[in-house]
Formats: sequence, C-alpha cells, structure tokens
Amino acid sequence: MQEDTSKVIELADGQGGVETLRLLEKLFFKRVEEKLKRVEGGVGIDFPDDGALIPLPDGSYLVATADAYTVNPPFFPGGNIGSLAAHGSINDVVMMGGKPIAMLDTIVVEEGFPLKSLEEIVDSFLSVLRAEGIPLIGGDFKVMPKGQLDKITITTVGLGITRTPIVDKPRPGDKIVVTDFVGDHGAVILLTQMGMENAEEIASGQLKSDTKPLTPLLKVLEKYPGKINAARDPTRGGLSAILNEWTKENGLLAVIEDSKVPVRPSVKRFAEMLGVDPLYLASEGVAVLSVSQDVAEQFVEDLRSNGFPNATIIGEIREHPKYKGYVLLKTDLGGHRILEPPRGVIVPRIC
Repeated sequence: MQEDTSKVIELADGQGGVETLRLLEKLFFKRVEEKLKRVEGGVGIDFPDDGALIPLPDGSYLVATADAYTVNPPFFPGGNIGSLAAHGSINDVVMMGGKPIAMLDTIVVEEGFPLKSLEEIVDSFLSVLRAEGIPLIGGDFKVMPKGQLDKITITTVGLGITRTPIVDKPRPGDKIVVTDFVGDHGAVILLTQMGMENAEEIASGQLKSDTKPLTPLLKVLEKYPGKINAARDPTRGGLSAILNEWTKENGLLAVIEDSKVPVRPSVKRFAEMLGVDPLYLASEGVAVLSVSQDVAEQFVEDLRSNGFPNATIIGEIREHPKYKGYVLLKTDLGGHRILEPPRGVIVPRIC
C-alpha cells in the first residue's frame, strides 16, 4: 500500500498524547538501530523516560535530559517561560533519581521582542539556577526574523548524577503516589489563553502555575533505594498520560480512585466549565511515583514532613489478564471507567 504523502504535522502531534507517541515511533524509535539507542550499559530511547542514563567508571550514572519550551503566553500567573524552563529540566533529572549538577540553554527570540521582557525571562531562569546552586555551563542565543517565530523558545539540557537511578518499571502491588495537587499549570495556561486571567481566583493569587523545583524530593528518595519503581512529572497530557504510558509499556493495570486524586476546587470547577478533565491538565511542580507497597505509607509520611503536605496515595498497580495496558478510574459512585490516554489538542503550548 502506497504511503499517504499529503500528511502534515498537526498541533496534536506535539501534545504528549497518543499522536506524539505514534510520531516518535515513526520518526525515531523505528529508524534508530538498537545499538545506537543508548550508551552501552545505560538507558536511552530504547526505554523512553524523562532523561537518559550514561554509566560512569565509579558505578554512578550521568543523567542527561533535553527539553524545548514554547509556552503561550510566555508570562503567566506564577511564572514565565524562563523559570518554567529551569524547573522543567531540573525536575526531569530528579525524576530519574539524579541530583542536578549543571545546565545548558539555547534561547531563540523573534525580531522585535522587547528587551525588557527578555531580561526578565533570563533573570527568572538564572534565579532558579542560583537558588538551586546549579551552574550554567553553556548555551546559544539566536534571533529569528519577525514572523518566523512566535515570540520566544527556550531549549535546555539538564545534567545530573545518581547512584540509584529510577527507570520507569512499575511492579504489581505498587502504590501510586502524587506529591501535590494536579492540573494547576494547565488550568492557568488554559484560562490565560482564553482571556480569563482576571478570574477572581487568579487575580487574588489563589490559583497560579505550580511551576517549582522538585529537588526537595531527593532527600526522601535517598531513604528508599530500590523501592521507587517509577517516577515522572505530569507535564503534557497530565496524570492520564503518565499512567497510560506505564501500563502499556509494562503490560499492567493501574487503578486509581477519583476521590483520592488531589485537585483544587477552583481547577475542578474551571475544568468542568470548559469541558476538560483535570486529569489531562499539566502540572509543573508535581511528581507521580510508583512505590513498593511495603514502604508506601511511610514514604507518603516522609513526603509530608519534607515539603509535600498534600502527598497522597491515589491507587495501585495490578496484574490483570484482561485489562493489560489500561487505567481504570474508580468513581465516587463506586463504578469504574477507563481513563483513556490523552488525544488531540487539550491545551496548546503549555510548556
């Protein structure tokens, strides 16, 4: 059968859902030889995760992650594209079990972009690195002619070190833990894009992007070597995207309880008003973890004592011959529904 050559890239292809995974499979995963998908002894695109692992002579691993940020608008309640880019790469390193040690950045701006705005973005980016003690060791800067780029794009490379890497391989019996309210960032960006940034909750500061570094999590993770079987931050595609990836890649079933997923009342209300499920909205300062059952309760208590007061168990990983690769959501009425993986364009350009 002849391939359709009229196919073009659509917004949905970059949303982190089914379409993105399908495109990555076509463009990269099927085209790269198996031996070139990773450094020998490490992890790379042979096992897509938040970053890659490169083994070092002393038995530790270099964690490397790369990401591009194109959020619209570049300034939003709770942050801007600069702080978001710094937090995003830091968090991707942490989700692999790594301590961030360095960062590189590339900034591309559109001709005519206000210098004052650029300075504010760079100051936000650097203030995050300064607060975290992370050196900026390199980068690049370019300007595109007006109309060839929408405002600004930032690409980052984050580097870290770990002796106990976390590779996403959840196990039957694991408890699913979230560290905070989910969906804040996605809700704020959606409302801002729709011209609702003056909504009372946003104007008063009650609702803003949750963008922040997850480095305080390292103190807790180091207490549970071998007990954290998967970790991811729910950015594009939200909680649903992560759980569906975990179950499909490992042939397992995830069951979560709707009433236990922490969602702010304002986020839930706005999401219902706009016809969006909060479980598909992005978070930029939250971790989702698959934790061994025997330590899960204590793990949550330690999280709450170390800066994550809203941490909670929302469900568990199971084996099931009929529902391999599915995520089931237990409703408040006691029934279950399938939590589908994200499809289409829910919120464009959120990060």
